[in-house]
Amino acid sequence: MFLKRKMNDSTNSYWDKILQIKEKIDEADAVVIGAGAGFSTSAGFVYNGERFDKYFSDFRKKYGFSDMYSGGFYPYKTLEKYWGYWCRYIYINRYMDAPKPVYQNLYELVKGKNYFVLTTNVDHCFQKAGFDKNRIFYTQGDYGLFQCSEPCHKETYDNEETIKKMVLSQGFQIKDGEIKLTVPTSLIPYCPRCGKPMSMNLRSDQTFVEDDGWHQASERYERFIQDHKKQKIVFLELGVGYNTPGIIKYPFWQMTNTFQHAFYVCLNQGEAYAPEEITRKSVCMNEDIGEILKEL
Repeated sequence: MFLKRKMNDSTNSYWDKILQIKEKIDEADAVVIGAGAGFSTSAGFVYNGERFDKYFSDFRKKYGFSDMYSGGFYPYKTLEKYWGYWCRYIYINRYMDAPKPVYQNLYELVKGKNYFVLTTNVDHCFQKAGFDKNRIFYTQGDYGLFQCSEPCHKETYDNEETIKKMVLSQGFQIKDGEIKLTVPTSLIPYCPRCGKPMSMNLRSDQTFVEDDGWHQASERYERFIQDHKKQKIVFLELGVGYNTPGIIKYPFWQMTNTFQHAFYVCLNQGEAYAPEEITRKSVCMNEDIGEILKEL
């Protein structure tokens, strides 16, 4: 069992680590990227502060929310109010570009390599930055997809057109004047099969739909690991915390320990760790991920 223990940062300087990471990636036969919420945070997708106030000041005033997450769990009394909140949340976190080019910088670093992306993020930033969709496994869903809330079947549906109509219906096309907190009843999405309300394709409970695309991506990821486990493989972990460590962090540790030619890189401001068993095969940096990628 691996222990959560901080690496000794005093043994290597900042630049020594940058050079070592660059060297390992350059030499690698394959790079497996594991990205968590901290990576999108470094790209500017934050859920409180100025960004929250810019898009949700009306919800703060009415409901007392202080961040976007809180609004997502509020028990809205009607579907009009529910989608009034969620359409805006989805639009700014899925269809708007991240404020900083962190994903693009990562793509520039690995685009010439044999890579695969495993991520718990649901904001679609990898594909927007140029990553091959066939080399990405979104384990926790996608803000850009609807599913039946029941769910009565295992299919998902693109929601871009509906979400944009909802957002426009709230008055976002008007510069002055009050923004609505609801959407028209006619825009509420319902399942085309059973008629129940739609929900987001996000893994929050047992209703999460793993559609054909999800399973195909899972198989591609497993095949990639098997094909390269005996080669020089770098596990590049970016902004992964301890909410769901069993998806990326713990498997990366285990494979680094097991695979003879594997190397582990952890970039996570304030939370970069590696267990003692793999410290000789690891580099951890407690710095801003975006700044490190610029240097790389």
